[in-house]
Amino acid sequence: MLLRPLGASGLQVSRLGLGTISWGRDVEWPAARDLLHEFVGAGGNLVDVSPAYGAGVAEKMVGKALAAGLPRESLVIATKAGFVVRDSRRVIDTSRGALLDDLEQSLRRLKTDHVDLWQVHAWGSAPIEETLSALDTAVARGMARYVGVSNFVGWQTATAATWQEADRARTPLSSIQVEYSLLARRAEVEVVGAAAYHRLGLLAWSSLGRGALTGKYRGGRLPRDSRAASDHFSWFLEPYLQPRSAAIVDAVAHAAQGLGLTPSQVALLWVRDAPQVASALVGPRTVEQLVELIDTEGKELVAPIVSALDDISGGPNALRTPA
Repeated sequence: MLLRPLGASGLQVSRLGLGTISWGRDVEWPAARDLLHEFVGAGGNLVDVSPAYGAGVAEKMVGKALAAGLPRESLVIATKAGFVVRDSRRVIDTSRGALLDDLEQSLRRLKTDHVDLWQVHAWGSAPIEETLSALDTAVARGMARYVGVSNFVGWQTATAATWQEADRARTPLSSIQVEYSLLARRAEVEVVGAAAYHRLGLLAWSSLGRGALTGKYRGGRLPRDSRAASDHFSWFLEPYLQPRSAAIVDAVAHAAQGLGLTPSQVALLWVRDAPQVASALVGPRTVEQLVELIDTEGKELVAPIVSALDDISGGPNALRTPA
């Protein structure tokens, strides 16, 4: 699998990243183990976890795989801090102490002495200079190799990147992780531009539109084993099951039919090769789903198809290099 530099850093990440938001709920240990081995076997390395995923279970599963013999050097482990589940409540706490405590707990669950990429999961109420000082400390202590931010809007991304760049003693940001797909192009308004200016690699989460772009929900279908049919993930899919999304989903399906691809593959290719994207994150629940996405390696969408998908999903991407 092709590797790309993460922004201006020396870290190389696979252009397809393995997301784990479903691990511990819809994905149990045997499936997670098989997904990791299939992914690494195909040359993938970027695995994105968080203390919030399954209340830490996703990290524990990666740690279990490492303890069972999966080589640590085969993975680029990206985790987050500042957004956790405490007493069954979601809490955003980006204070220095909370962030470093989160990282220490993550390392224990992951059974490793460092993560390759440590990200602030969300903008919080703590002063940004305090939040970012935790990133510097983590790198200085060897607990993290590279750092980034997640779910920041444009001005927040630029503020954080500028603060780190203002003093050479600080660790520069390497990435911004944000939702980005044919159903969620808000990142193009400011985030992608900020990432380009500050030379940050963009990690696109939910590149398949939270699953809606797979086409499985077309015509109002709601498969029993789908996320949209589950009690814990139906809220996550609901925004993209509205009539306004249907035309985009249909366009992806029609393009796929004409290209001999699946809708998931078309949606992934559009994101993977968009400006500034270092890696498109996907969250397959089965090896079969993962293999379908891995099979996009070596494939590209031709310019007219990209342009048509741009047009129907919100208009031209101003940052895309003209064909």
